[in-house]
Amino acid sequence: MLHEDRRRAGSFGADADRYDRVRPSYPDALIDHLLAEPAPAVLDVGCGTGIASALFAARGCEVLGVEPDARMAEVARRRGLTVEVGGFEDWDAAGRRFDLLVCGQAWHWIDPARGSAKAAECVRPDGRVGIFWNFGTPEPAALKALDAVYDRVEPELGAATVLLGHGRDDRLEIAASGLRETGKFTEPEQHRWTWTRRYTTAEWQEHLLSHSDHQTLDPARRAPLLAAVAEATDALGGGFDLVYTTAAVTARRLA
Repeated sequence: MLHEDRRRAGSFGADADRYDRVRPSYPDALIDHLLAEPAPAVLDVGCGTGIASALFAARGCEVLGVEPDARMAEVARRRGLTVEVGGFEDWDAAGRRFDLLVCGQAWHWIDPARGSAKAAECVRPDGRVGIFWNFGTPEPAALKALDAVYDRVEPELGAATVLLGHGRDDRLEIAASGLRETGKFTEPEQHRWTWTRRYTTAEWQEHLLSHSDHQTLDPARRAPLLAAVAEATDALGGGFDLVYTTAAVTARRLA
């Protein structure tokens, strides 16, 4: 499973500032949904640079982040967020309980069985868990052009990358199954919100490098891929629309 690839899991901090700069935020509707009930104390698992944490803090929540990469945690702290460094599965909650546990764009880097068991320890009875991702798909003309680039230059990467719409749906079911198997949560529910963001050629290049499968690609292979992607994006008029689906798995802690 993907969480076992620690090289990729640890690659984001190599340029934490770029990650923070180029990765998208999350729609207000997601935060509204997760805060439909008061959640004064929020735990953000795998908080990264604090992109999601900042949204909850802005709503008045007291947010604690847990992040395995000290370089990512440092960027989150510059936002004014409180972060403890460590892997969630082995993190010591020291008896603390939270009204809401969230995890944005990171649960696939956590052992689903151990992570779900830890979540059950950290969430108070009747508290909630919200695990979510942004999944982006290029508009049809861009997807056709980019698929052709990857088929020619990096077919194996192209067949697997989430950036072209692959390897996604199982993340939701893996998260739901892990929570379900603890026997300590209500039946997990899935929710989705759709929105669009436009990327220029330069912005898309940076976005690619914020993803672990591109970040860890051998530079001798990555350079011609990025050049070919830039050429294809320029041919589309210098940019394209990415249609995002923000997908969440939620469950309530049983008493």
